[in-house]
Amino acid sequence: MILNKYISALIRGFLFILIVVAPVWSTSAIASSGTYEAPLPAQLSTDPNLCAYVPCQDVMPGADSFSNRKGKPPYVEAYQGDSGDKKLIGYVFLSTDIVDIPAYSGKPVVTLIGMDKQGIITGAKVLRHSEPILLLGIPEAELTKFIKQYLGKFVGSKIEIGKSREGQGYIGLDAISGATVTVIAQNQVMLRSGMEIAKQVGIIKPTIRPQAKFTAISNKLSWEEMVKQGVVQHLTVSTKDVGVEGEGPYIDMYFGYLNTPAVGKNVLGEFGYNRLMSDLKPGEHAIFIIANGMESFKGSGFVRGGIYDRIQVSQEMDTFTFRDLDYLNLYGIEAAGAPAYHEAGIFIIRSKSFSGAYPWSLVFLANKADKETGTKTFTNFDKEYWLPARYLEGGRPAVERPEPVWVRVWKDKKIEIGLFVLLLLGTAIVYGLRDKLVRRAKRKDKRWVSIPKYFIWITSVGFVGFYLMAQPSITQILTWFHSILYQWRWELFLSDPFIFIFWWFIIITVFFWGRGLFCGWLCPYGSLSELAFKFGERIGLKRFQFMLPHAVHDKLKWLKYGIFAGLLAVSFYSMGMAEKMAEVEPFKTTFLVGVWNRSWPFVLFWGALFGISIFTERPFCKYLCPLGAGLAIPSTFRFFGLKRKKECNTCTACAVGCGSLAIDKQGKIDQRECLLCLDCMVMYYDSHACPPLSKERKLREKAGQPLTKISPQGYFIPIKEIQQKK
Repeated sequence: MILNKYISALIRGFLFILIVVAPVWSTSAIASSGTYEAPLPAQLSTDPNLCAYVPCQDVMPGADSFSNRKGKPPYVEAYQGDSGDKKLIGYVFLSTDIVDIPAYSGKPVVTLIGMDKQGIITGAKVLRHSEPILLLGIPEAELTKFIKQYLGKFVGSKIEIGKSREGQGYIGLDAISGATVTVIAQNQVMLRSGMEIAKQVGIIKPTIRPQAKFTAISNKLSWEEMVKQGVVQHLTVSTKDVGVEGEGPYIDMYFGYLNTPAVGKNVLGEFGYNRLMSDLKPGEHAIFIIANGMESFKGSGFVRGGIYDRIQVSQEMDTFTFRDLDYLNLYGIEAAGAPAYHEAGIFIIRSKSFSGAYPWSLVFLANKADKETGTKTFTNFDKEYWLPARYLEGGRPAVERPEPVWVRVWKDKKIEIGLFVLLLLGTAIVYGLRDKLVRRAKRKDKRWVSIPKYFIWITSVGFVGFYLMAQPSITQILTWFHSILYQWRWELFLSDPFIFIFWWFIIITVFFWGRGLFCGWLCPYGSLSELAFKFGERIGLKRFQFMLPHAVHDKLKWLKYGIFAGLLAVSFYSMGMAEKMAEVEPFKTTFLVGVWNRSWPFVLFWGALFGISIFTERPFCKYLCPLGAGLAIPSTFRFFGLKRKKECNTCTACAVGCGSLAIDKQGKIDQRECLLCLDCMVMYYDSHACPPLSKERKLREKAGQPLTKISPQGYFIPIKEIQQKK
């Protein structure tokens, strides 16, 4: 009777947490979410008066007025003084007008930046971000604190995340613990945006690269041969890439570098090439573009005296744009087999800093519509062009390419990655040898199984959870769903090496053994919960520990599947809302942020779960975990299950001690609920604990017959079979 009342109170407590506390923390999160998915005016990226929509004065202290947008990429000038005596004191610019660098969420952090006339950063303000870790967990104040480190620094400095490198001229910045990828991406946003504007206004001189010297090769080539050799490149942007409806490509472009004799003569003909080269001044370069598709590379808003706002050429940190005087008509392609096209043109790059000997990219700029939110964001699509070595005297020059963010992260953490991989492989090997371990163990002495498990649990909590902060989460599954449906980006998943490796391990082992190896052995929070239960047992609380009746368990276990389905459904309405609701997982509170750094609803929820975990085994894992539910579904199709005997249909000995309550009255194991504790497998081979095996042992001992080895089927090998082998 007392137990039933306790169980009823437990269930009411769970419901209170889900129905009352969850909305409180969700409301709290919405109220304090700050710039997370903050709505921005639609005119922000197009209106000439940038400062009418953003607080320019916050990033340029002392400014009294601001100009309209100027240049390409655009910036505004900041002035001090009244209209009769005002002087230029600096520049303000919007990061997404200049670069399109995604952070961990796959979306850019929209940042307003101020810079004085000497290239010193005077201020920076985040207007919008989509980083879930900064929504619930790490306070946004940490991002503001990180951004403030750039104040007073020159945009051309070598600034990187981490400790300063002595003697190498690098300035180190403190990272945000748990948001490494976000800050590395933001570092590139700050520096590249500042560099672009500093070069445009003359603070930083452009890099002068050695000009290309071409070989005498100019044999006649067909269009197909030019494409195959790479002297003509192909850039296609689909309608899906920009989030619009329509058949055919959004834009489909071919382009090439006409200064190269082998390209210019085959595209323009001998006469056309010679005429173009005679018109070009020293240090000028010509490229051609032909295109088809829904969109025009010239841009719908182009006017005389204006800028072609759809295309640019980039070479390392330098960007080259085109005005109307940089455009020439292209009347036809001489090369055999050239495709049909509906627009064409020749563009002149008038800069001595550009060199055809080095790689460069044609950049197509577009406004991408987000299918989830409907908002439009600035983005670009590019294709690299680098002349083959055979067309350059001395071949291609040596080029040191900047490493992608994810590569740097992997290199910086190679020791931790090695140890983490060893842990995963070691766990898989231990479980792979489970048959040998459970044969050595007994129901009253499980050290052969429990010692490896305790070691893995403690390592998972300390090393994987608190040190690496590599706790897998349901939010990653939701991100996968959305990436598969909308846009898959490997860089997004590679940016956290531990989560990336962990998920590959989980996916593989789920189909081999089910969810139990991760959930029961390696999940940091699950391990902490299990250790709490074992701790309660050791300190004398065993008499108060209990398991729910099977009838109650069989109803409550479906709750986690409902939570999983609900989160998945909500994510298609609003990913941000789904990420708030995913705080039903106490993972972030436990490992990433810390219990005492959270507001009271999170502390209450975490404390309730941890307290209950001392008295009943893994309540969160069994009843609330949406991640466990997501992994339980493919566990249905695992290759290997636990062994059973025919007597298991009537014997309930294993079911009595199953902490997961995964064994029903018929002795069948529900592999979706099984956490692979291996207690039933210990009993399977224990001739003193397994009822059918114990019965056979007693009969043999009574008859004076020898006890043979126990077969893989869980029975003593027949004596006749042993005698025949002899």
